[in-house]
Amino acid sequence: MRWLDRFGESLTRKVAHASSRRSVLCSIGKVFVGTAFVMPVLPVARIARAAEAAPKTDLETATEEELASCDYWRYCAVDGFLCTCCGGSATTCPPGSEPSPISWVGTCHNPKDGKDYLVSYHDCCGKTACGRCYCGGQVRERPGYEFFLHNDVNWCMANSNTTYHCTVSTIVGLGKN
Repeated sequence: MRWLDRFGESLTRKVAHASSRRSVLCSIGKVFVGTAFVMPVLPVARIARAAEAAPKTDLETATEEELASCDYWRYCAVDGFLCTCCGGSATTCPPGSEPSPISWVGTCHNPKDGKDYLVSYHDCCGKTACGRCYCGGQVRERPGYEFFLHNDVNWCMANSNTTYHCTVSTIVGLGKN
């Protein structure tokens, strides 16, 4: 096995002699830049119609007044017109509009079961602004330069028709308590 040791040593010495730290760092940098085109760059890409993680009874037991009120627990970080007042529901866009594939996320506390939920807010796009039931929630909102944590952005920018209509709230999972 001595030949394997000599071969490994000579190969390592050749590589060390022919390369420098800068060239190794340059190669590593090229790999990182190359993978940026393969992997999603922004952490805000989310599926527009995520599966519900909250109990089905949440929306079934809520009254129409609760669903049209900014005080409803799942609207804690919403910034826009509620789709429940615009011909849609808390989780579906009204006819003639489509959800944006990107969104912002808030963590809202459900007082009925005492748990925190991750709520994804999707703007419904394609129709003129609804103009009813405006809510301007700013729970844990970040400055505008961190736009993926900022809710005062027109998230319809990813759609072919960028006209904002209203906002839906979809529960995507349990928050850490």
